[in-house]
Amino acid sequence: MQKQSRLEGKVALITGAASGIGEETVRLFAQNGAYIVAVDLQDDLGHQLIASIASDRITYRHCDVRDEDQVQETVNFTLEKHGRIDILFSNAGILGSLSGILDLDLKDFDNTIATNVRGVAATMKHAARAMVARKTRGSIICTTSVAATMGGTGPHNYTTSKHALLGLMRSACSELGGYGIRVNSVSPYGVATPLSCKPFNLDPVEVEASSSEHANLKGVVLKARHVAEAALFLASDESAYVSGHNLVVDGGFTVVNGSFSSKAYVHV
Repeated sequence: MQKQSRLEGKVALITGAASGIGEETVRLFAQNGAYIVAVDLQDDLGHQLIASIASDRITYRHCDVRDEDQVQETVNFTLEKHGRIDILFSNAGILGSLSGILDLDLKDFDNTIATNVRGVAATMKHAARAMVARKTRGSIICTTSVAATMGGTGPHNYTTSKHALLGLMRSACSELGGYGIRVNSVSPYGVATPLSCKPFNLDPVEVEASSSEHANLKGVVLKARHVAEAALFLASDESAYVSGHNLVVDGGFTVVNGSFSSKAYVHV
């Protein structure tokens, strides 16, 4: 049975909250007692999400993380409403262009970096400032990807941004640990979300089938909920001494050479 109220009374700011991993995280954090400011650009989906949960602990806020002024305004809004920020889940991100390196659209490349890296840096900056000012021993989490540690699992723009994000997480950890603030990331394998489905015009079932086919761990289909549960662990006091860690939710995909089948091993 899942333990409830693991975030009771904590205030969480979640970006990219209206769909996919962000949506599942909002729902799971709400089930565990958090006060939440859910942030996104998809206003219709954001308001639908809040209405579906029907809790006065959750507020939706429009914010483009590429704009630092909007990020600062969102952090200030959270502080005015709740008085503190205990958790930042910086999850907003885009896939970027699917073009190859020979045809790379550098404007799209810049936009991907602006969203996936600069946007996270801005949310980290302002949320961390709030935590330091209020002496909050907070938890900062960002969403990376298996593309943060290996090539060939995503478009060039996306892969570059996620590698950079992993470096940002580790660098921020080295500074913020002195204030008692933990900084971690969660790196999912191929999970069926709008980010992974829409660019390829695929149904979620097709994405899940493809991921399962190439996965190392069989018998489990990766869902956004699994990633949200990893974020919940990193947000909760259960990970009180975990910082600078990239929690990979990939069923062993990034550490197993898929060229070799487990059937080839001879057990004696």
